[in-house]
Amino acid sequence: MKSVDSDDSVHIRVEDSESLEERSLIRTINEAAFGSSDEADLVDKLRAEGHALISLVAEFDAGIVGHILFSRMWIRSPSGALVSAVALAPVAVLPDHQRRGIGGRLVRHGLELLQGRGEKIAIVVGHPNYYPRFGFSTEKARSLESPFPREAFMAIELSTGTLQGIRGAVVYPPAFGI
Repeated sequence: MKSVDSDDSVHIRVEDSESLEERSLIRTINEAAFGSSDEADLVDKLRAEGHALISLVAEFDAGIVGHILFSRMWIRSPSGALVSAVALAPVAVLPDHQRRGIGGRLVRHGLELLQGRGEKIAIVVGHPNYYPRFGFSTEKARSLESPFPREAFMAIELSTGTLQGIRGAVVYPPAFGI
């Protein structure tokens, strides 16, 4: 299949519409990509709680085929202080459009926007063979406590050195149910 990394036929844009139709399409994409409503429910709950930071959609042939959401989370230091971080979850692409680079474009574009907004740390729980290509690593997350398997729990510094000296438990918004 053709990669879309340099293909202008896929357009990535910030989803800031309050349109029920677009939100419904995003829900459908998440349900189709994951085979359940769990991730779609997570997106809805994060929005309702006010924790959604960046929502991006991938458009192809005038239709939405992919979606990614970044939300607020924190790291609770041993002293109890909270350090702001960002959770990448979920990223979804319609099954007929997967393995074409759309998910990667969504991740890269989102990370660039986060950097531009001054965010320092992003965390993902995901496939250990996929997310390292964007700079996420288990090594960067080594001093963070998480309920997830170590091999799937990764972090990236959006500003060099921002995880240096940071340790503690990750705190997800209530929508994650953790």
